[in-house]
Amino acid sequence: MGSYVAVITVSIIVVAMVIILSMVTLSKGYGYKHKIDPLPDEEANRYNDRNEVMENKEKINS
Repeated sequence: MGSYVAVITVSIIVVAMVIILSMVTLSKGYGYKHKIDPLPDEEANRYNDRNEVMENKEKINS
């Protein structure tokens, strides 16, 4: 009877550790800031938009 209690206790501890470690891993995964490169078209559009803003500022200041 004593060995059953020991096995159940160890099993509960192992299950608890797995659940805790899984939650920690998920939390770190959701907290990570993923970075991706912009698409070439988006980068070109951003460059063109920036140039248009600079040209408009120059026209206003002139």
